[in-house]
Amino acid sequence: MLEEVERWLADRSWPAADRPLGRLLERKRASGATVSVVLPALDEEATVGAIVEVIRRDLIEGLPFPLVDELVVVDSGSSDRTAEVAAKAGARVVHRDSILPRLPAVPGKGEVLWRSLLATTGDIVCFVDADLRDFSSAFVSGIVGPLLTEPDVQFVKAMYDRPLGDAPGQGGRVTELVARPLLNLHWPRLAGFVQPLGGEYAVRRSLLERLPFPVGYGVELGLLVDALHTVGLDALAQVDVGVRLHRHQDGQALGRMAAAIYRTAQLRLSRGHSPGHRRGYPQVRPALTQFERGPEGFVARTYAVDTEERPPMLEIEEYAIRRVA
Repeated sequence: MLEEVERWLADRSWPAADRPLGRLLERKRASGATVSVVLPALDEEATVGAIVEVIRRDLIEGLPFPLVDELVVVDSGSSDRTAEVAAKAGARVVHRDSILPRLPAVPGKGEVLWRSLLATTGDIVCFVDADLRDFSSAFVSGIVGPLLTEPDVQFVKAMYDRPLGDAPGQGGRVTELVARPLLNLHWPRLAGFVQPLGGEYAVRRSLLERLPFPVGYGVELGLLVDALHTVGLDALAQVDVGVRLHRHQDGQALGRMAAAIYRTAQLRLSRGHSPGHRRGYPQVRPALTQFERGPEGFVARTYAVDTEERPPMLEIEEYAIRRVA
């Protein structure tokens, strides 16, 4: 590990308990900063309501004033009761397609996160996945905390243990098999992040609006790498929030996720960090072929790998107009 990363781990990695809620409220009142929490959701009726209820109970209601000013669920076309359950629990529900309607939406988590910048106003934007079980409000207060108490910090990732069934620490298979090797090999200054692909992170809007968003599963890796190059390692941090329980995907879905993440990394390497690419080496083919057994043997199925990225939100006219107003 680089000496710079060892120092960063000592200076920029904290447990959530380091910043009690009372201290955060004091800093929030003094700074005047506002906080938006965004839950991207697709068919998450089983879990989204409980997450919203916990955030409302612990971080909005029953406090001298709220830590969270906006709680928004962005529904990306659920076929179940996700929107109804979230609204009943107390969130403002916005459909992905109603945000920036002149620009047709494409499928993908990154697309939803990108559009959420137009649906929220907070100075700090906190993203939380909607499939978490046994949710704790520390997932929000923990990662928002450093942005309220440390003026130089701009981007905070949650870190946690990810059990797989009864096996502790065995979740995060794409992280260990794809993302961590990529970061260690190409962006070793990011090697200290425990959960680089985790869906729980809080960022100052002033940084988020300057970053491009991969539309699919590569969004977490892309934002992290681009934040490093935009504001530097010391502006990034991570907070230990305990244990993350969520729905795990099957192996083939993880393969498609891994391909999207690799493609996201390849695009960034080709933007000036890959001498081989500039010498004319071939582009990575944006497709993944997988195999499923059928009645007559194995059948090949080829899936497109996400290649599209949305530009920094500052470049979108509607956002720029709203920002000036």
